Amino acid sequence: MRIGKLSKRTGVSPRSLRYYEEQGLLTSSRSDAGQRHYSDAAVQRVSLIRQLFDAGMSSRVIATVLPCVDVPGDLGVAEETFTAMMRERDRIEADIAHLIETRDALDVLIRGNSRHRAELSTASEPVAQST
Repeated sequence: MRIGKLSKRTGVSPRSLRYYEEQGLLTSSRSDAGQRHYSDAAVQRVSLIRQLFDAGMSSRVIATVLPCVDVPGDLGVAEETFTAMMRERDRIEADIAHLIETRDALDVLIRGNSRHRAELSTASEPVAQST
Protein backbone atom coordinates (compact mmCIF):
# COMPACT_ATOMS: atom_id res chain seq x y z
CA MET A 1 0.00 0.00 0.00
CA ARG A 2 1.12 3.55 -0.59
CA ILE A 3 1.81 6.10 2.12
CA GLY A 4 -1.61 7.78 1.84
CA LYS A 5 -3.45 4.51 2.42
CA LEU A 6 -1.19 3.61 5.36
CA SER A 7 -1.83 7.06 6.77
CA LYS A 8 -5.60 6.59 6.51
CA ARG A 9 -5.52 3.10 8.00
CA THR A 10 -3.38 4.14 10.97
CA GLY A 11 -4.43 7.74 11.54
CA VAL A 12 -0.77 8.77 11.36
CA SER A 13 0.19 11.59 9.02
CA PRO A 14 2.35 10.88 5.96
CA ARG A 15 4.91 13.27 7.41
CA SER A 16 5.14 11.15 10.58
CA LEU A 17 5.39 7.97 8.53
CA ARG A 18 8.32 9.46 6.59
CA TYR A 19 9.90 10.45 9.92
CA TYR A 20 9.51 6.88 11.20
CA GLU A 21 11.32 5.69 8.10
CA GLU A 22 14.11 8.25 8.52
CA GLN A 23 14.60 7.02 12.09
CA GLY A 24 14.74 3.37 10.99
CA LEU A 25 11.49 2.47 12.74
CA LEU A 26 9.55 1.61 9.59
CA THR A 27 10.61 0.31 6.18
CA SER A 28 9.11 0.50 2.73
CA SER A 29 10.01 -0.55 -0.73
CA ARG A 30 10.14 1.95 -3.57
CA SER A 31 8.46 1.84 -6.94
CA ASP A 32 10.38 2.76 -10.09
CA ALA A 33 8.86 6.22 -9.70
CA GLY A 34 10.21 6.45 -6.13
CA GLN A 35 6.86 6.06 -4.36
CA ARG A 36 6.87 4.32 -1.01
CA HIS A 37 5.05 1.00 -0.75
CA TYR A 38 4.30 -0.66 2.58
CA SER A 39 3.27 -4.19 3.42
CA ASP A 40 0.05 -4.91 5.29
CA ALA A 41 2.19 -5.63 8.37
CA ALA A 42 3.14 -1.94 8.44
CA VAL A 43 -0.28 -1.16 9.95
CA GLN A 44 0.57 -3.17 13.09
CA ARG A 45 4.10 -1.79 13.11
CA VAL A 46 2.85 1.81 13.07
CA SER A 47 0.37 0.98 15.83
CA LEU A 48 3.22 -0.37 17.98
CA ILE A 49 5.39 2.67 17.23
CA ARG A 50 2.52 4.97 18.27
CA GLN A 51 2.03 3.05 21.51
CA LEU A 52 5.72 3.41 22.32
CA PHE A 53 5.69 7.14 21.51
CA ASP A 54 2.54 7.54 23.62
CA ALA A 55 4.39 5.85 26.49
CA GLY A 56 6.91 8.68 26.29
CA MET A 57 9.71 6.87 24.52
CA SER A 58 11.93 8.75 22.10
CA SER A 59 12.55 7.53 18.57
CA ARG A 60 16.08 6.59 19.64
CA VAL A 61 14.77 4.31 22.39
CA ILE A 62 12.08 2.88 20.14
CA ALA A 63 14.77 2.02 17.58
CA THR A 64 16.54 0.10 20.36
CA VAL A 65 13.39 -1.76 21.43
CA LEU A 66 11.99 -2.71 18.01
CA PRO A 67 14.68 -5.26 17.12
CA CYS A 68 13.31 -7.44 19.93
CA VAL A 69 10.06 -7.59 17.96
CA ASP A 70 11.89 -8.16 14.67
CA VAL A 71 14.37 -10.78 15.94
CA PRO A 72 12.65 -12.36 18.96
CA GLY A 73 15.00 -15.36 19.16
CA ASP A 74 18.27 -13.41 19.50
CA LEU A 75 19.48 -13.36 23.13
CA GLY A 76 21.81 -10.40 22.51
CA VAL A 77 18.97 -8.35 21.08
CA ALA A 78 16.71 -9.41 23.95
CA GLU A 79 19.33 -8.34 26.52
CA GLU A 80 19.91 -4.98 24.83
CA THR A 81 16.18 -4.39 24.61
CA PHE A 82 15.70 -5.31 28.26
CA THR A 83 18.37 -2.81 29.29
CA ALA A 84 16.74 -0.08 27.17
CA MET A 85 13.30 -0.83 28.61
CA MET A 86 14.61 -0.74 32.18
CA ARG A 87 16.27 2.63 31.49
CA GLU A 88 12.99 3.94 30.13
CA ARG A 89 11.08 2.60 33.12
CA ASP A 90 13.54 4.33 35.47
CA ARG A 91 13.15 7.57 33.49
CA ILE A 92 9.37 7.33 33.72
CA GLU A 93 9.55 6.63 37.47
CA ALA A 94 11.71 9.75 37.91
CA ASP A 95 9.24 11.77 35.83
CA ILE A 96 6.36 10.51 37.98
CA ALA A 97 8.22 11.42 41.18
CA HIS A 98 8.88 14.91 39.81
CA LEU A 99 5.22 15.31 38.82
CA ILE A 100 4.10 14.23 42.30
CA GLU A 101 6.43 16.81 43.88
CA THR A 102 5.10 19.47 41.52
CA ARG A 103 1.48 18.52 42.27
CA ASP A 104 2.16 18.63 46.02
CA ALA A 105 3.74 22.08 45.72
CA LEU A 106 0.75 23.25 43.71
CA ASP A 107 -1.60 21.85 46.38
CA VAL A 108 0.16 24.03 48.98
CA LEU A 109 -0.36 27.09 46.78
CA ILE A 110 -4.01 26.18 46.17
CA ARG A 111 -4.66 25.85 49.92
CA GLY A 112 -3.00 29.20 50.55
CA ASN A 113 -5.00 30.82 47.79
CA SER A 114 -8.22 29.29 49.12
CA ARG A 115 -7.55 30.70 52.60
CA HIS A 116 -6.74 34.11 51.12
CA ARG A 117 -9.93 34.14 49.03
CA ALA A 118 -11.98 33.15 52.11
CA GLU A 119 -10.42 35.98 54.10
CA LEU A 120 -11.16 38.46 51.33
CA SER A 121 -14.76 37.32 51.02
CA THR A 122 -15.39 37.74 54.76
CA ALA A 123 -13.68 41.12 54.96
CA SER A 124 -15.98 44.11 55.09
CA GLU A 125 -16.95 45.73 51.85
CA PRO A 126 -15.08 48.95 51.11
CA VAL A 127 -17.02 52.04 52.06
CA ALA A 128 -18.17 54.08 49.10
CA GLN A 129 -16.70 57.55 49.07
CA SER A 130 -19.09 60.44 48.69
CA THR A 131 -18.38 63.08 46.10
